[in-house]
Amino acid sequence: MRAVIFDAIGATPEVRDVPEPRVPDDGVVVRVQATGLCRSDWHGWAGHDDDVVPPHVPGHELAGVVTDVGPGVRRWSEGQRVTVPFVCGCGRCAWCRTGQTQVCPDQQQPGFTHWGSFAEYVALHAADTNLVAIPDGVSFEAAASLGCRFATAYRGLVGRARLAEGEWLTVVGAGGVGLSAVMIAKAFGARVIAVDRHREALAMATKVGADHVLTVDGAAGSDGAGGAGGSDVPAAVHKLTGGGSHVSVDAVGGEQSCSDAIHSLRRQGRHVQIGLLPPVDGHPRVPMSRVIGWELDVLGSHGMSAVDYPAMLALIENGALKPQELIERVVGLEEAAALLPVFDRATVAGMTMIDPHLA
Repeated sequence: MRAVIFDAIGATPEVRDVPEPRVPDDGVVVRVQATGLCRSDWHGWAGHDDDVVPPHVPGHELAGVVTDVGPGVRRWSEGQRVTVPFVCGCGRCAWCRTGQTQVCPDQQQPGFTHWGSFAEYVALHAADTNLVAIPDGVSFEAAASLGCRFATAYRGLVGRARLAEGEWLTVVGAGGVGLSAVMIAKAFGARVIAVDRHREALAMATKVGADHVLTVDGAAGSDGAGGAGGSDVPAAVHKLTGGGSHVSVDAVGGEQSCSDAIHSLRRQGRHVQIGLLPPVDGHPRVPMSRVIGWELDVLGSHGMSAVDYPAMLALIENGALKPQELIERVVGLEEAAALLPVFDRATVAGMTMIDPHLA
């Protein structure tokens, strides 16, 4: 099969012919119809994830059709349309048995712990625990967008922060996961401020429902036009909200984005850290003095269990959520290989999807 592969951390990715995956005893092989390119893939390529061992095929948010089924699988058969959370539980531990596969201590992650979905086929483990059927009315591209960014944002806001109708949410970073957070928050009746350095991303945030948008170099109105002001994002948020947001999200994963998100909160607010924070001098720096003094809750969000997908899929089926609107472009494997090393510097105004079979 054809796949995007890199032979060393930070090496130039290439598209090459590689062996097709073997089906795991408890798993399946899926013909990939759509797979997303996101910042997490760049983190793996850059060496920020110890699980990635070259030579390696990245790709962790996917949708496709089951082509081979292991002997231990009971619930799935060839020909079914499926997607999968990017964190796959073992199916045996206490966490998996209680529906918390996203924190399974023996988890598998396609594109990290094993070869992923930037390929024509991918192997998935513990299928009976992790696979999710795609409803007929949901496209492969929309389903693939759920695997990491949309599902992580959904769990972060709904399952972790318990975002409520009428509350203020500040989202720092209007890429795929940030835009997903904007869309989900609006579906739940929250008021949203989106923050980004790129005007294109903020225009998309406005399109999917953000009440206000802010650039890191000055405030911007809900129409996307740049406004006056300095680089003090928290001050702008406090002014807009009358004291700070109830919930904040760092969807970037940087020292400044984390700090801006936390300082944007009102007292006793809730912060959700979604973006991966690379270590600085051995450990990420987080403004803990504000966390302690203002009694803030700092929450991690690491994907979403397959058992929690039905509620999210129901919102998609009834039109309350439209993840397909976040798809900016669909590319082939060659273009994906070229985009991966520069994805941290790309101006992204939505999601990039890969069709491995695109000529």
